[in-house]
Amino acid sequence: MEGTLWAFLPALIAIVLALLTKQVYISLFFGIFVGALMYAGGDPLKAMFTLYQVMSEKVGSNTPIIVFLVVLGILVVLMQKSGGAKAYGEWASQKIRSKGGALAATAGLGCLIFVDDYFNCLTVGSVMRPVTDKFKIARSKLAYIIDATAAPICIIAPISSWAAAVAGELEGDGLMVFMSTIPFNVYAILTIVMVFALCYFRFDFGKMKKNDIIAETTGDVHAGVESDDETSEEVESNPKGKVRHLLIPVILLIVCCIGGMLYTGFFYNWDTGLIGTELQSQNVIEAFSNCDAGMSLAIGSTVALFAIALYYMLSGVVSFKEITGSFTAGFKAMVPAILILTFAWSLSGIMGAKGGYLDAQAFVKNNLAGSAFPQFLFPAIFFVLAGAIAFATGTSWGTFGVLVPIAVTILGGSGTLTILTVSATLGGAVFGDHISPISDTTILASAGAQCNHVEHVNTQLPYASVVAAIAVVAYLIAGACVNLGSVVSCLIMWAVAVGLFVGFVFLVLHFSRRKEERKTQEE
Repeated sequence: MEGTLWAFLPALIAIVLALLTKQVYISLFFGIFVGALMYAGGDPLKAMFTLYQVMSEKVGSNTPIIVFLVVLGILVVLMQKSGGAKAYGEWASQKIRSKGGALAATAGLGCLIFVDDYFNCLTVGSVMRPVTDKFKIARSKLAYIIDATAAPICIIAPISSWAAAVAGELEGDGLMVFMSTIPFNVYAILTIVMVFALCYFRFDFGKMKKNDIIAETTGDVHAGVESDDETSEEVESNPKGKVRHLLIPVILLIVCCIGGMLYTGFFYNWDTGLIGTELQSQNVIEAFSNCDAGMSLAIGSTVALFAIALYYMLSGVVSFKEITGSFTAGFKAMVPAILILTFAWSLSGIMGAKGGYLDAQAFVKNNLAGSAFPQFLFPAIFFVLAGAIAFATGTSWGTFGVLVPIAVTILGGSGTLTILTVSATLGGAVFGDHISPISDTTILASAGAQCNHVEHVNTQLPYASVVAAIAVVAYLIAGACVNLGSVVSCLIMWAVAVGLFVGFVFLVLHFSRRKEERKTQEE
């Protein structure tokens, strides 16, 4: 079954089970076991061996990410104990006077933290959760805003772990090619636009609107659905805490993470996998392209943890005993996210999103490389394919690794159609990542908002799908106009995208207003 369409069956089973049962852990584990059973030829004992072999490989290769998550959990607890998080919440509550303002502040913070989506999800969630709870904003909406400003902002930021990952898949000056894709990334940019439009116009629809009404009328921000985060405990805050006890640690963490990227970009030895003394990059841009994102975040967050702990002790807001006690509490807070990530990584591994085992990568390459579709359709086709693969595998980066080289090989060079197709691939991968229950970013957005994971997936799906549908139409138009040049095709593409988006917002607001008028007349 290797290298065939059957390679996607484990993900399909896991996703369907998760949506039906709302039990993410069991669904993911069952999907992995089915994949291992397929690979083992139906032998259950060999399948168990394969399952734990894949899991050990994935956990081992992602150890820096797990370390980063644990450190982030510890830092969140420390920020709460210092009183900084509470002080910021009180300050923000005084400055933010409306529900729309709370939503916009959350989205703005999400856009400011562009270094990495993991860091973004957990930091924005922990900082803004008290503020959004005060204004009775549903946790599912908070999770959506976190998710919609994490990957989309990272995929259009030249200095981010995502930019480094994409640049590594491109030939020549990878980062410069990546930067040329940014204006064409309709899905990512329009998703961010939709978030801010949602904050201003408040045009909620679907299950999200129902959850928001429940939260606003009853004060139940979970809208009757239990959170997955059963390990969270109330942390006692220092009453002497100030806003600076939150802001300075966050700034330190950002600076240290960027420093970690520069460090591994300049000194990481790719041949041995060790930190060496010989420069691997010639300038800062190359350093970001060559960095190891996981290692950078682990190193940067660890350095930040020591610096922040020292700062708190010198400030007298957290004692040494409280700091050491935060290690266990921080780890416990991250257990749900780490467990789901472990299963999601293992599912991607057994499917062979990057080759091996059931080898889903080979199936995509073999069935796409010889495609006879007209070339102007390629941007839209690659967007849809990227979305489907990212949805099924739960990995944007794995999707980049499969489709970007294929797009470059088929279209060649760095012409407008190639750039447009690569950009569509990146946007499609982010879309698939958004709507997938097994995506790490989606999982961490749920964890950051302390929202039920399946509820977050269900409520986010309509919003992401609307933007994706607009993106497909825009890419069809852009592909047909590609011979007019990159600037003209880009302008036409955005004219179509903005026109469709404005039309959609107008329709939602119009029908919502009419519904309210009918309700008023009936009363």
